[in-house]
Amino acid sequence: MQVLITGGAGFIGGHLAEVLLGQGQHVVAVDNLSTGRIENIARLVDDPRFQFVQETIRNEAVMDRLVSQCDMIYHLAAVVGVDLVVKDPVHTIETNLIGTEIVLRLARQYRKRVLIASSSEVYGKSTDIPFREDADRVMGPTTKSRWCYAESKAMDEFLALAYHKQFGVPVVICRFFNTVGPRQTGVYGMVIPRLVQQALAGQPLTVYGDGQQTRCFCHVRDTVRAVVVLGAEPRATGEIFNVGSNEEVTILDLARHILARTGSRSETKLIPYDQAYAPGFEDMHRRVPDIRKIKAMIGWQPTIALDQTLDEVIAQFRQV
Repeated sequence: MQVLITGGAGFIGGHLAEVLLGQGQHVVAVDNLSTGRIENIARLVDDPRFQFVQETIRNEAVMDRLVSQCDMIYHLAAVVGVDLVVKDPVHTIETNLIGTEIVLRLARQYRKRVLIASSSEVYGKSTDIPFREDADRVMGPTTKSRWCYAESKAMDEFLALAYHKQFGVPVVICRFFNTVGPRQTGVYGMVIPRLVQQALAGQPLTVYGDGQQTRCFCHVRDTVRAVVVLGAEPRATGEIFNVGSNEEVTILDLARHILARTGSRSETKLIPYDQAYAPGFEDMHRRVPDIRKIKAMIGWQPTIALDQTLDEVIAQFRQV
């Protein structure tokens, strides 16, 4: 079987490619390296069953060839990181919407199965915790570019489900909740690698807002395990699944965990959102997934605790 991973040199894409190759599959990874990194796939390039194509998914001629030759598509390519979303909303919207439309149109043409990577961001400012896949969403105003990522991913979902209902394209949608682990970069605002690097460098750990906002961090190996099983599960077709941990932690407590596990004497510094991102920036206070649906479908639940994840990330950055 040959699989195509868009965003295949990204943090999750690299881990997914590694697992699929380990199962004996042939993998083609396409990535323009705007946020993906060769380092994420460096250990794979000598495998004769692996091919890397450096190209944007908006190059339809290239994508036509790649989709026609594959058996399954894992569509992970997207703009990543709050920093990049706030600074470049046009790139965010066009990458997410146009790229996904091309992937789905070609999947219809060549009758390919597609797994679409979505995001917990689609729940917006909802306070109906934990978030259920069929729950109402609460979005901020269009005047705040912070919400363009959430809305573009929601439109990806609408489009994927429309292709499924109208044209019979077999699609599965996964909403990722803060996937973390080794090889993730903090360049685009990802909180764990950023705080770990600050702690190891003896710099203040910068926590945005009051630090009382909570997140649930899911190890990338757990996320990939869910993606691989759902991608092959016929009953998952046409469905949306939350993929994440329900181990909730405040960002301030996360910083304290990192200080303890690194042995760092750095201080923790609170930075107002307006200063960290943009005036009027809005954030979700809590982001907790309801994972009963995926557990009922395939028996999946996260197995790697936050402390183990932190230790692996810390070990990675100590080696740099």
